[in-house]
Amino acid sequence: MLSVALAASVAHCPAKPLDRLSEFRKIQKIVKSPSTNDRTAVTVVEISDPTDANAGIELIDLDAVQLQSLPFRARRVVVRAGAATVVFHSTNLRMRTRTRVSEGHVAYVTFGPQSQGSVNGLPVRPGLMLAAGPEAEARFVVDAGWESVTILLPPRDIRDHLAARQRKGEFRLPAGIETLEANPAAVCRLFDWGTQLTDTAAEQPALFNARQDGLLAVQVDLIENLLAAIGTANIFEPGLSDRTRQKRSLVVKIAEEYALSQRGANLYVTDLCRVNGVSERALEYAFKEVMGLTPVAFMVRLRLHRVRHALLAAAPGSTTIATEALRWGFSHFGEFARAYNDCFGELPSDTLLRVRE
Repeated sequence: MLSVALAASVAHCPAKPLDRLSEFRKIQKIVKSPSTNDRTAVTVVEISDPTDANAGIELIDLDAVQLQSLPFRARRVVVRAGAATVVFHSTNLRMRTRTRVSEGHVAYVTFGPQSQGSVNGLPVRPGLMLAAGPEAEARFVVDAGWESVTILLPPRDIRDHLAARQRKGEFRLPAGIETLEANPAAVCRLFDWGTQLTDTAAEQPALFNARQDGLLAVQVDLIENLLAAIGTANIFEPGLSDRTRQKRSLVVKIAEEYALSQRGANLYVTDLCRVNGVSERALEYAFKEVMGLTPVAFMVRLRLHRVRHALLAAAPGSTTIATEALRWGFSHFGEFARAYNDCFGELPSDTLLRVRE
């Protein structure tokens, strides 16, 4: 698996193969040092339900809506190295996710070379990175085959790292959500470093979990690779077409927030237009471009996911399917059950039955 990973990285990155192998061996050497810390360093999660979007990670609040009616499969590998956390994530379906970084941390996201999707309306492309300050929220729409590596760190650890090396001016706290345009090779190397780390951790979790002290050195390596990438970066300046996409993404965001605020009420396209101050045609364009669905189709999926959340979280006997369906505006139970089954591959009664078992 290691040779395959290295071959893939060389194929899309200009980095020298010997350099990548040297970095990988350094990681292996580092994690062989003794440990006195029992904290779990590695978590590997296979996710089969969008309501489990937060599984395995405590520093990101993530909400997901699947945009295709197919069995959902996602994989997440989390490596905790000192104060740093590295997260690899992949998914097999087109998804909408809202991601919020926890207080006291910054996040940097790099994308796989074959990943397609958008972040706050901007299409992912080579050299782009996402920087997120504490409690900032980003909205992703990702296609099947998506891969990303997210790095989370307390800002003070980056500053302490630089101060210990008498280096100044190399780090600036992101102001909310920032899209960075960096050297594609540097971004690629950072992504490859993260995937090699998480691949190794997934294959040998016991080795990592038993030697947490050694992972402090991995944090040093991680910060150096991160600084090398963001040191080449500037704030991305969107062109006309990108600004149009961002505006349409904002229309979708406002419409979704309105829909969630009107939990039990009937939703009408005219209401979504009114809160956005746009025509029905403009609303339709926005949803088709951003989500690949009509406004009505997306709102149905959004509310179906909220019903599923409620059913799975309910204590046995504390709610009914009808109660939760009505709470989210579904008054025709036959149509609701068919739509639910189409989205999740099971009837709502099957979901509730699993909760009772």
